[in-house]
Amino acid sequence: MNRMTRAAGLAAVAALALAACASAPDDTDSTAGGESSAATVDFKGCMVSDAGGFEDKSFNQSGAEGLDRAASELGIEEVKVESTSETDFAPNIDALIQQDCDLIIGVGFLLEDPIQAAAEANPDINFALVDSSFSAPDFSPVTLENGKPLLFNTQEAAFLAGYVAAGTSTSGVVATFGGIQLPSVSIFMDGFSDGITQYNTDAGAAVTLLGWDKEAQTGSFTGDFDNQANGQNLANGFIQQGADVIMPVAGPVGLGAATAAKAVPGTMFIGVDADWFETAPDFSDIVLTSVMKGIGSAVFDTVQQAVDGEFSSEPYVGTLENEGVSLAPFHDFESTVPAELVTKVDELKASIISGDLVVDSPSSN
Repeated sequence: MNRMTRAAGLAAVAALALAACASAPDDTDSTAGGESSAATVDFKGCMVSDAGGFEDKSFNQSGAEGLDRAASELGIEEVKVESTSETDFAPNIDALIQQDCDLIIGVGFLLEDPIQAAAEANPDINFALVDSSFSAPDFSPVTLENGKPLLFNTQEAAFLAGYVAAGTSTSGVVATFGGIQLPSVSIFMDGFSDGITQYNTDAGAAVTLLGWDKEAQTGSFTGDFDNQANGQNLANGFIQQGADVIMPVAGPVGLGAATAAKAVPGTMFIGVDADWFETAPDFSDIVLTSVMKGIGSAVFDTVQQAVDGEFSSEPYVGTLENEGVSLAPFHDFESTVPAELVTKVDELKASIISGDLVVDSPSSN
C-alpha cells in the first residue's frame, strides 16, 4: 500500500477514535561522528533520513545528533544515509542491510512501510522508527519483536506554545501550517489550537488561529518538507491577514516561513522539533520559543539498549512528564513574555503532568 494512502487512512481512522530515486548509497553516503570518547564496541548503528536531510534544523537533524552521540559516548560505528524523496527510502534501507547494520533507525512517519517491510524480512536485525508505530493493512497496530516505535505526545508541549502565542500576540491573530498532513504534523497543530482556545477562555480574549481547524482536521499545508519558497509564500499570506506569531510544522520549509517573518518587524516565530534559537541562529531574534521533541535522546537510549542486549519492541513515548517533549526557553523574548503568562504556563504544564489537564489529539498515541 502506498505510504501516502496509508497516511490518509490512518488520519481518517484517528479522527474516529504525521525527485527521482537516488542510487543506493556507497561509502561516500556514510558519515561518521566525531572522535569517540569511549572504547570501540562491535556494533553498527545506522540511520536513514526523511526528505530534508540531516541538516534540516528539525527532526532529521535531531535524530542524527542522537546517533552521533552514541558513536561518541558508546564507541559504536555509525552510518547515516540521506533521502531526497520517498522513493529513496527502500533502496537506502536495503543498502544499510547489506552493510550489516545491527540497528537501523528510520526518521519520520513516511518511513513506516519500508522500515516495517525490512524488519519483517530481516528478523535478525533490529529496527526503530521515529514518529510512527507499525500497522496492519487495516491500520490496526502491529507489534514487531525487532521493531521499536519512538513516539511523542507532542500535543502537550504544543498546547503550551499555543497558550504563549495567544498571550504574546498583539494583533490577536496567530497562524500555523504543515508540510504534509500526517499525524506527526497535525498533532502539533492540534495542541497549538487547544492552547489558544484555553488562553481565550482564561483571559476572555478572542485570539484567532489561521491555518488549522482542529475539529474539522483541515488546514494549510505546502505539500512537501523541503520547498522553502512554499513556506515563505504561505507565511506571507498569514502575515497579510494580521498574524504576528507563526508556527510552521514543516521541516526545512519552516525556514521559508522564518524568512517571511523576519522581514516584517514585530512578527514572531515558533520552531518545532528542536530549539530553533540554537539550530537556526540566523533567525534567533524572532524565535519566541520552540516545541521540542527529544528525538536525539530517544535515539541514543535505543542504541544503548541495543548495545547492552536489552533492545525491546516496547514503544518509547515522549511526554512532558518524562521530558520527551518540552517547550524551549524564550531566549531573547524573556523580557517580552509577561511574568503572569510564564506563571500560568508553568501551572498548565504541572496540570498536564499530573493528569488534571488532558491535551488530546486524534493523532496522539
